[in-house]
Amino acid sequence: MKILVFGGSGKMGSVAAWDLAKNGNAYQIETIGIIGRNENSLKRTEKWIKDQRIVSHVLDLSQRKEIQKIMQQYDVGVIALPDRKSSYQAVEMSIEAGLNIVDILEEYHRKPDTHEIEGLSIPAGMKLEEYGEYLHQKALANGVTFVDGVGFAPGITNFTVAEGIRKMDEPISAIARCGGIPAPEYSKNHPLKYMITWSFDHVLRQYMIKVDIRKDGKIIEADAATELEKFDFNQMGRQEKLECALTPGMPSMLYTRPQLQDFYEKTVRWPGHWEAIATFKECGLLDTKPVEFEDCKIAPREFLSQLITPKLKPQQGETDICVMLNTVTGIKDGRNTKISYYMWEGADIENNISAMGRVTSFTESIAAMMLGNGEIKQKGIVAPEDAFAGENYKKMINELKKRGIEILEVEETLP
Repeated sequence: MKILVFGGSGKMGSVAAWDLAKNGNAYQIETIGIIGRNENSLKRTEKWIKDQRIVSHVLDLSQRKEIQKIMQQYDVGVIALPDRKSSYQAVEMSIEAGLNIVDILEEYHRKPDTHEIEGLSIPAGMKLEEYGEYLHQKALANGVTFVDGVGFAPGITNFTVAEGIRKMDEPISAIARCGGIPAPEYSKNHPLKYMITWSFDHVLRQYMIKVDIRKDGKIIEADAATELEKFDFNQMGRQEKLECALTPGMPSMLYTRPQLQDFYEKTVRWPGHWEAIATFKECGLLDTKPVEFEDCKIAPREFLSQLITPKLKPQQGETDICVMLNTVTGIKDGRNTKISYYMWEGADIENNISAMGRVTSFTESIAAMMLGNGEIKQKGIVAPEDAFAGENYKKMINELKKRGIEILEVEETLP
C-alpha cells in the first residue's frame, strides 16, 4: 500500500505520516508520500519521522498536472490542509485522478457551507448548492471513495454519536460536546484560557458563521458561539467544570441522520472563554469586512488574529487536552435512555505530539489504512458515521485504543 499525505509538513499532516510509519506494517505500507510547497518543512518532517519509506514531493496545489501524476503512484490520499480552498482543490484533483481519499476538514463536501466561501472556486455556471453533488457523482463515476471529515470533530464525534443512535429503538436527540483546550495547569497562561493547537484563523471563522442545526425535526440556522452550556465532566478520573457553545463541526449528520428531532455540535472551552468571545463579537473584532484606519484598510478579524496569536501559542513544556462528551437520548427497550461517550486525552510528550494531533491525525491515518485495505466499501462522498459502522466501528475504536486513545460508553435509564 502507498499513501500520500497532503499537508505532510503541517501540524496534522506530519502526525498522520508519523502514525502511518509507526503502525503501517500491519497494512504492508511500502511508501508514505508527503506533499507540500516548502522543501525545508518537508525535510523537517522526514527528519522527525526517521523512516526510509517517507518520500517528499515539493509541489504547490496550483501544479495540477504534476500533482495528478504523483497521485497515480499512490493508493490512498490523506488530506490534512488548513482551509476550505486548498481542501477542495486537493479533493477535485484526487477524484479526477481516481485516488481514494480521506480528509479532516469539518466541512461536509457533499453539502458545502453556504455562509462563508472564502475564495472557494467552483466550475463556471454551477451553483454552490450543486457543487457538492457534482463532486459526489464524479467520485461515483470514477470509482473513488472519499471518506469526508474523519478526525476528531468531525470524525470521532460522528461515529460515536452514530453508534448511540444505532443502539436506540427510537433516537430522539444527539448533542456532541468536544474541543481542544490547554491542560488545566496551563490555561491561566493564555488569553481566553485558550492555546493554539491548529489553525487559529479557522477557529475564529467557526465563532462567527451561521450554523445549521436540527431543532424539532427541522434544519434551522443559528448563530455560532451561542447556546452557552455549562457542564461537569465527571468520568475517566476527572472532575472538571467546562462550558460549550454552538459551532459547526459535524454537518454531515444533519443529512445522514434525519430521524433525529434535535442535533447539534458544541465546542468545549474552559469557563470564561465564551463570554470573552461574545464581547469580541459585540465590538466587531471578529468581522471580516475591512475598516479604514489611518489611510489603511484592514479586516478586524485578521488584525485580531495577528495580534493575539503569539500570546496563544504553547510555551515551552505546555500541553493540551482533547475532551469529548456526546449524548444520545431516545427510547430503548421501552425506556427513556441516554447513551454518553466520554474522552479525555492529553499530549504525547515523548514524541512531541499534541493531544489534538493524536485524536485528529491518528483517526485519519487509521481511516486511510482501512480504506486502502478495502475495509470501507462505499463509493462517492462517504460520511464518517457511515464509513465506521458495525465491524468498522469496532476496528476503529480498537485501533484508537492501541494508540492510547480511550472512549468510554455509558448507558443510563432516564426517569
